[in-house]
Amino acid sequence: MYVMFILIGASLVISGGFLIAFLWANKKGQFDDTYTPSVRMLFDDADKIDKKNN
Repeated sequence: MYVMFILIGASLVISGGFLIAFLWANKKGQFDDTYTPSVRMLFDDADKIDKKNN
């Protein structure tokens, strides 16, 4: 029975840590733009032109 109290306490601490991490990420804007990262690979990169002066 004593182990149950330890496990419940540990699970509350871990879940509290995940809640704090989620709130911190939400405050920093990690979830603001969910559309652009999924289509970023479809954007064309600008071609680099190397000019050599001879």
